[in-house]
Amino acid sequence: MKTRNQPLDVLIIGAGISGIGAACHLTRQCPGKRFAILERRQEIGGTWSLFNYPGIRSDSDMYSFGFQFRPWTEPKILADGPSIRAYVNATAAEYDVPRHIRFGRKVLRASWSSEEALWTVDAATDDGEAETYTARFLIGCTGYYNYDQGYRPEFPGEKDFKGQIVHPQFWPKDLDYSGKRVVIIGSGATAITLVPSMAPDAEHVTMLQRSPTYILSVPSIDKLAAGLQKWLPSKLAYKLNRSRNILLARGLFEFSRRRPDAMRRFLLGRVKKQIGAHADMRHFTPRYNPWDERLCVVPSGDLFKAIRAGKASVETDHIDTFTPDGIRLKSGQELKADIIVTATGLQVQMLGGSEMVVDGKPIQPREHMLYKGVLMQDVPNAAMIVGYTNISWTLKVDIACEYLCRLIKHMDAKGYRTAVPRDDEGCMDQNNTILGALSSGYVMRAAATLPRQGTQSPWQMSQNYLRDVPELRYGKIEDGKLRFDDMAKAAIRNAA
Repeated sequence: MKTRNQPLDVLIIGAGISGIGAACHLTRQCPGKRFAILERRQEIGGTWSLFNYPGIRSDSDMYSFGFQFRPWTEPKILADGPSIRAYVNATAAEYDVPRHIRFGRKVLRASWSSEEALWTVDAATDDGEAETYTARFLIGCTGYYNYDQGYRPEFPGEKDFKGQIVHPQFWPKDLDYSGKRVVIIGSGATAITLVPSMAPDAEHVTMLQRSPTYILSVPSIDKLAAGLQKWLPSKLAYKLNRSRNILLARGLFEFSRRRPDAMRRFLLGRVKKQIGAHADMRHFTPRYNPWDERLCVVPSGDLFKAIRAGKASVETDHIDTFTPDGIRLKSGQELKADIIVTATGLQVQMLGGSEMVVDGKPIQPREHMLYKGVLMQDVPNAAMIVGYTNISWTLKVDIACEYLCRLIKHMDAKGYRTAVPRDDEGCMDQNNTILGALSSGYVMRAAATLPRQGTQSPWQMSQNYLRDVPELRYGKIEDGKLRFDDMAKAAIRNAA
């Protein structure tokens, strides 16, 4: 077993967009701090290096998805996966982050010792060699889904199907779907991306859904943003484009909440205009209100274009059974298929599946809240970066990391070793999770494992960037809820 003897100031778990963001913020705001990143895979990027299915792209605009400190300069509103991966890698390189990354390290256990005021992190290399790291502060940047296993329900008759079954999370590099009949099970962001991407080469693509999703078409290129970039300094143009898109996204969400019927009419009207007057709107009319589940966006109506061209279609029904030649539906209709893609979602997992222990007591995320949406309740010197679900993930990454840097500098200035959020009011809401704003299937399936919401601030995940900015960027560090160990005062007491 290898042990890293000298404690790190900060240990980051995960080198996806959250982990790279955390490292960049530390480099910018806390120069001189010793930190490392443990990444179980062999490359930077997280989601954007793991997923390689056709057409993979962002479902948030890139001016708000990009980091606040490093402008996104391409004209695409919804960028493709390779472009995002290149952006994350370039950002990491600009701040010399790669030298801090230990690739091929799977974190198994993180143990806190109050006596030593240190985290001890046990990891395993790809070769099975055990390693141990120690750090004063731990930042979990693992996202919230299982990299090893997607959500994949078992369907009757699967063994009878003569074709190939594929899950998007594990897309075969050599999959040839040219001239093939493809059925995609699902109606979320992955499914509506796959359909127009596969349709040009496939014989036909059918999206099979149990229930529809709200879909909004947005332009592929932001002409206003491109104009501002042409005539204004790049940083100013980025700031203006970013601010505009944040306000538009927040306005859309708030309007959906306050006037769901009006938003429903607007969204469905846009779809009908894209599909045509003879469209069967049954396939595009969800049973829920807008933003009860995440709104899906498509660039320049590519999904609707594929449907109008006859290269793709949508079926709304339940699966009766797989057959040798495809899928038979409850209605009796059979969908012929050579390839079936199960775009059935993610398997939620916190902390990358690792174990967390505080002074010998195992920590279960479902028994804890997140203080200001960042620090784990009753867990010393531990943060969990979870992005927004109703707007760009990275917006929360930026301000959460800004807050952590403020906290670390404050602790240094005061001589504090530990910071622990305490809930004295007992405000945990057992029936509401940190993702409770959504009723999506993957959220419902994970309800028993996710951290809880609180009934009041600072224990609530607001999902409101405009409200979180002043709190995380400028709010008081010492608010009575965050308890500190004061080394200086302890020394005075001991001397007396």
